[in-house]
Amino acid sequence: MADNHATAALKTSTVEKQPETTEAEAPRVMTRTKRMMVAIDESDSSFYALQWVIDHFSDLLMTTETAEAEGDLLTVVHVQSQFYHFAAFPAGPGGATAVYASTAMIESVKKAQQEASAALLSRALQMCRAKQIRAETLVLEGDAKDMICQAVEQMHVDLLVVGSRGLGKIKRAFLGSVSDYCAQHASCPILIVRPPKEITK
Repeated sequence: MADNHATAALKTSTVEKQPETTEAEAPRVMTRTKRMMVAIDESDSSFYALQWVIDHFSDLLMTTETAEAEGDLLTVVHVQSQFYHFAAFPAGPGGATAVYASTAMIESVKKAQQEASAALLSRALQMCRAKQIRAETLVLEGDAKDMICQAVEQMHVDLLVVGSRGLGKIKRAFLGSVSDYCAQHASCPILIVRPPKEITK
């Protein structure tokens, strides 16, 4: 059921055309990479990771006849949070009540999510176009950690790149970290790009 949901959620837009590694090691890893994926969200750290990839690997991902023939491609993925049609609230001692969202509210939230995703991916594509990077965009819905790992496996990604938000120990313990989860569960090498301290503040 989960696989079917993930497959249905994969929506690819028009193509514009490792274990954690250090910057010095990355070019050697990339010489064998055909398909890269960068996960973005609204955070500055995720866009820093995308810019880092563009700056360091543009020669491998530029729109050229060779790259197109060999299928080299950068996929920029964004995961929208799943919207639940109801929420449970306490209704007294030992009880709770479910409040269901109206159709108008559901449509309004979905439209806002789509607009936010479109704006993020448009910004990402502009960054890629500026360096003539051959890229496509992908919007998924669900839990970011799970959906990214499923997309990596289904699309046979060679290298996953994620930014690090620099969560503190307490936030990391309670919220978890997309980068930590993907490092443990992704079916391909993963590069975690840590931004300068001023970006994570």
